[in-house]
Amino acid sequence: MKPVTAAKKLGILLPATPASFQEGDVTRTEFLELQANPPEWLAELRRSGPHPRAVVAQKLGISASGLARGGASDSMTTAEIKALLEQKPAWLVEERARQAAVRDDAERVKFDKAAKAELQGR
Repeated sequence: MKPVTAAKKLGILLPATPASFQEGDVTRTEFLELQANPPEWLAELRRSGPHPRAVVAQKLGISASGLARGGASDSMTTAEIKALLEQKPAWLVEERARQAAVRDDAERVKFDKAAKAELQGR
């Protein structure tokens, strides 16, 4: 697979990886080995970043869209993410509330579907 695909599946930012990873294709065997026994550079990237947008959003408890609405950077280090969580800027509080409402609504829909299916099954 291409390095960009492998980086995405590993949850890391491609430009932060070593040149040897960026330049060549990653075989399925190599990919599975990276997952099972991550080298130090991969462990360090996962630990301290910089992290890609999806990982940043997940660590902040918001959606990727919320990250964009908040005007935050697409990639952040773990320290930057922790600082944001401690500072709790207004946009982050709002986006976390929005994400919680979306999760609650999804749970309500799931419950309603299950109740409807149970009624139809009787």
